[in-house]
Amino acid sequence: MWCRTDERKDGRTDRGTEKRARDFRFFPSATVVPIARKDRRHENNRKISTLVDRTEQQNKMEISNLREGLLLGVGNPLLDISAKVNLEFLSKYDMKKNDAILAEDKHKPIYKELMDKYQVEFTAGGSVQNTLRVSQWILEKPKVTTFFGAVGEDEYAKILQERAIAEGVNVQYQHAQDSSTGTCAVLITGTDRSLCANLAAANLFTPDHLAKSENKKLIESAQYFYISGFFLTVSPPSIQEIAKHALAHNKTFIMNLSAPFLSTFYKKPLMEAMPYVDILFGNESEAETFASEQNFQTKDLKEIAQKICDLPKQNENKKRIVIITTGTNPVILADNGKITEYPIIKLEHEKVVDTNGAGDAFVGGFLAQYIQQQPLEVCIKCGVWTASQIIQRSGCTFEGKATFKP
Repeated sequence: MWCRTDERKDGRTDRGTEKRARDFRFFPSATVVPIARKDRRHENNRKISTLVDRTEQQNKMEISNLREGLLLGVGNPLLDISAKVNLEFLSKYDMKKNDAILAEDKHKPIYKELMDKYQVEFTAGGSVQNTLRVSQWILEKPKVTTFFGAVGEDEYAKILQERAIAEGVNVQYQHAQDSSTGTCAVLITGTDRSLCANLAAANLFTPDHLAKSENKKLIESAQYFYISGFFLTVSPPSIQEIAKHALAHNKTFIMNLSAPFLSTFYKKPLMEAMPYVDILFGNESEAETFASEQNFQTKDLKEIAQKICDLPKQNENKKRIVIITTGTNPVILADNGKITEYPIIKLEHEKVVDTNGAGDAFVGGFLAQYIQQQPLEVCIKCGVWTASQIIQRSGCTFEGKATFKP
């Protein structure tokens, strides 16, 4: 904080001494001008101007230090098909509010019915791709993030790629022949949303994509890796390959519990990946299900977060960090044996348009700061801010310049 230097106000008017003569200049008009005070003000202004210039240069330097390919994400690229529906529509397809499920045969007609009978919006989606898009929005420097995932060779794939690239993500898709690009029905009921994902081509990702020479270079260049729990249903061997690379090179491996069903039905690949996880995200229902499946014998989210931290870990140089979001309640951070809570930004009810993508946006904001080595408090505050912005719009979308201030 800047404060003005106190000026002398002792009332002395003797200008005959040598000291006072140095402080004043006499002009032919006999006007006495206290130039020492003017010089001090000029010097202070110059210092402030210099500090501002240095701050601007430092900000530019920080942006320039954000090199390309710093953060690499792997997940399921999906085209989100969003529409407002009623509870009867959910019931028809055996779904509930805030479900996040994979499409079974009984769900396959959802997509056509939405497009035939409802006003739909198409947005580039998929949990990890959403997170990277939000990170790029905050970072303002293209290609800091890289994304791997599988798509078909169709128009939907072109739309996904064009939109992700336009938002700064370096998209490196694996193209699956004879399969369509994955879609996700986003069913909005009031401020709740239910997700039904038809992975299609996204389900066909293979470790072969990681073995390509150009992609190997991207993996070697990255310092941070983010993989969603949803990818456990697709390619556990790819997760293991990325995780072991991160361990071997002391890089940071990050995952998300993503949905309650994953802790139950994909427990084996999840727990095979867990020893490599340096940072884990999840919401309250995901954390509670995980705790139940791991027989933690508690429903206290703070205890659950600490117990997850204490699970076996490969890289002993990095203490595991666990972050649990809890809707309208504070965010829980477990780090180095300590639990801290951070308040969310509470919005008026009428400002909440759609909670779809709030979790992805939170992680995107967090990672945008974390890869710049900002304190965890700043990372979480940025995550809270980005989530609060996203839920005021339909889908995981944003516009204009991000205005987050730590």
